[in-house]
Amino acid sequence: MPSGESFFIATPIFYVNDVPHIGHAYTEVAADVLARWHRQGGDDTWLLTGTDEHGQKILRTAVANGVEPKQWADRLVESAWKPLLETIDIANDDFIRTTDERHESAVRIFLQKLYDDGFIYSGEYEGYYCVGCEEYKQLDDLELTEVGDYAGQLVCRIHSRPVEILKEKNYFFRMSQFEEQLLELYAARPDFVQPESVRNEIVQFVRQGLSDLSISRSSFDWGIKIPWDETHVVYVWFEALLNYITAIGYGVDDEQFARRWPAVQLVGKDIARFHAVIWPAMLMAAGLPVPHRVFGHGWLLVGGEKMSKSKLTGIAPNQITDTFGSDAFRYYFLRAITFGQDGSFSWEDLSARYQAELANGFGNLASRVVAMVNRYEGGTLPEPGAPDEADLAIQAVVAKAAADADAAIERLAIHEAIAAIWTIVDELNGYITEQEPWVLAKDDATRPRLRTVLYTASEGLRALAVLLSPVMPKATAKLWTALGAEAGLGALPSNDIRDAGTWGQLPPGSQFGALDALFPRIDEAAESGAA
Repeated sequence: MPSGESFFIATPIFYVNDVPHIGHAYTEVAADVLARWHRQGGDDTWLLTGTDEHGQKILRTAVANGVEPKQWADRLVESAWKPLLETIDIANDDFIRTTDERHESAVRIFLQKLYDDGFIYSGEYEGYYCVGCEEYKQLDDLELTEVGDYAGQLVCRIHSRPVEILKEKNYFFRMSQFEEQLLELYAARPDFVQPESVRNEIVQFVRQGLSDLSISRSSFDWGIKIPWDETHVVYVWFEALLNYITAIGYGVDDEQFARRWPAVQLVGKDIARFHAVIWPAMLMAAGLPVPHRVFGHGWLLVGGEKMSKSKLTGIAPNQITDTFGSDAFRYYFLRAITFGQDGSFSWEDLSARYQAELANGFGNLASRVVAMVNRYEGGTLPEPGAPDEADLAIQAVVAKAAADADAAIERLAIHEAIAAIWTIVDELNGYITEQEPWVLAKDDATRPRLRTVLYTASEGLRALAVLLSPVMPKATAKLWTALGAEAGLGALPSNDIRDAGTWGQLPPGSQFGALDALFPRIDEAAESGAA
């Protein structure tokens, strides 16, 4: 993407029926890394996240806890969901709540337009309804369980809870009219839905034929009222999907809306159907552009099962960050798991990667190089001599890593981007071992070579500080300061991430500072306490 273009990225908005777990945090971190990368590359970037607060599931949760649904939502947002963003270092530009007046009023504008244009009509519907998914289910989405408390009942394959049979007079969206348009969209833009496994599932689903969508409920009143019939509230998914445009001025601020939309949307694969079928059909009906891309990432698995509070497999993010820190949290989930596929979490793997890759790999590299410049050159970055073959090899590795990482980010292959950047860590560690600067420092005759080695290693660190900043903002800010920046990231000549591979940006004469361990050793007691 050329520098300066608009880049709007959105997470799904999350139900406030419970507190967040690391599955929610995984999505937030992935979106944040992509946003930081583009922001650091000079793009007009906007990161949106938020909470989904209407619907039957929230109503029942609030009633079970003896409070009004709005009180419950307020409590969860302020005590759990907003603090999550601070815990894992999310630099979001906006936080949308579906109980915000800006959202509710824009939803009514959108609905009225579709109704006036003939895309909404009244009718009756009866079917199997999963409260957990807030969705009517087809028989293919259900299974007959033979064991446990629900033996003999049809249960949702996602939530493993019995479905209810609902019959209501509702308003319907003419989604069936958009079947061919959607198939044409998928064919014309193969990257509209990614990864390939999710795209294939979506295409197959639409090819089987689309029914019109029930978009209102009259059996409860916790929701946004239908403008022309206040005895009905809008189906929670239909109005929640609109958050992506209500947050950027739809119906109110045409300039802001035109500046931001369309978006790249990250979602869990279990809700890809809503975002890749219903959502673009809604936008087509309203005459609006569809998203740039819908990416349905995989699930985090614990003990072979999807992360879930109800199944007691949910892990709170602070259980990890309190011991390992937010940078390690962000790095681990985006390095250890192929983005787009399911991935298993284990405390043992997290601990091993922290020690090997962060503490001993990147952290030790940074500490050694900064310490040697301070020890051998009094903290002043020396002027390098003519590079030899080993130095030029490092320059080539940095240039290739930066280019490969940027290309991977464009594909949303975050794991590939980090792997590309990590080649610099590995090569620099090998370079220092081979060049032995501690030996070069002992003889005046080899001091010129020492200065070239120290400059080469320091310039490699400069590239790492820039390229890893979106992934590990705290550690890289400390490193950037130690490399001579007085005011944190940005004080050196360039922290443009798309210029990171250009060699020679760290000016000789820069005054290095002290650098505390970026990834301190974790004692066994603290580690076992986290697990």
